[in-house]
Amino acid sequence: MAVLLNPPGETPPAEGSIGEAHEERADGGMWEHPGLWAALIMIGALVVAGFFLARIFGYG
Repeated sequence: MAVLLNPPGETPPAEGSIGEAHEERADGGMWEHPGLWAALIMIGALVVAGFFLARIFGYG
């Protein structure tokens, strides 16, 4: 059986590797929360649908 030079789970160093750790970008705030946008779209669709239902049943 081969002798492991690196502990299990660690990536062995590669010859000639130029890769560096990258900095994580800042959180985009509310712009990166699709649930918020999906909820706003759904609420808007329900308001428009409610308007048409009200018109059909004689309200407004």
